[in-house]
Amino acid sequence: MAILSNEKTLLRLSMVAALALTMLPLPMSLLKPYWVALVLIYWVLESGYFRRLEVVFGLGLVMDLLTGTLLGQHALSLLIMTYLLLLFRQRIRFYPPWQMTLVVFALLLNDRILQLWVLWLAGQIPTWEYWLSPLLGAAIWPWFFLLLDRLRSRQRQRQS
Repeated sequence: MAILSNEKTLLRLSMVAALALTMLPLPMSLLKPYWVALVLIYWVLESGYFRRLEVVFGLGLVMDLLTGTLLGQHALSLLIMTYLLLLFRQRIRFYPPWQMTLVVFALLLNDRILQLWVLWLAGQIPTWEYWLSPLLGAAIWPWFFLLLDRLRSRQRQRQS
């Protein structure tokens, strides 16, 4: 795979894949984890990318436009998630996998609560399926982390 020439290319491809997976028309929200947040969590933890919060804000606005939500809804929640990750990055990186999964669940749950607040201000009340996304995201996190980590290590081996 010559297309994966460096780590930033892998980051961009993983984010485009996350946006594409978000746009897939699936029947239930049970099948839709917050892919963009999972990719963002991985890259902030592992390489410290997304230190510039304006990039995260722009990514959130793109998410808002693609999903048809209120402008700024995802931008706000992704900003807060990234800030928390950057604040505690040095500790979280060395947690065992089960603890890191709990941290990811807490971040995704916090994201849902922030988005619920925005939806409530707009006069919308989501169904019970709204709360399944953080559970699914935490359930797939260990395998998702391993997949992206393996892609990064293969890319690094090719460069050396």
